[in-house]
Amino acid sequence: MTDGYEIRTDLAEMDLDLVHEWLSTDAYWALGRSREKIATAAEHSLNFAAFTTDGRQVAYARVLTDHANFAWLCDVYVDRGHRGQGLARRLVDAVLAAVQPMGLSRVVLATRDAHAVYARAGFTPLAEPGTFMERRT
Repeated sequence: MTDGYEIRTDLAEMDLDLVHEWLSTDAYWALGRSREKIATAAEHSLNFAAFTTDGRQVAYARVLTDHANFAWLCDVYVDRGHRGQGLARRLVDAVLAAVQPMGLSRVVLATRDAHAVYARAGFTPLAEPGTFMERRT
């Protein structure tokens, strides 16, 4: 633990009700997302959370990966009362450290407003954005 925060990866220690509150009411990419969808996503992801010394969860992130080639970092959220402490960067660093031994060729993410946070961790705009496609349902 440093700076009064500890990063943990055990989903059983995480408060998914709190994560649901954060994401469904305050995260532009997940507004209205159901508690069930958040739980299902967490169960099928690698999860990371920051906790205070008294055990209160104050941040969350998850990563989807095939453990061989690709990972997608998503749902990075820091409680409003704990922003500005470097927690997003610490979560990103923890994710990158966890996936580094997998030898992935690509870790991607999408952000509308935190480019500087991710750039400090080595993320750059897509080299070939025209090669990516999506199908919305």
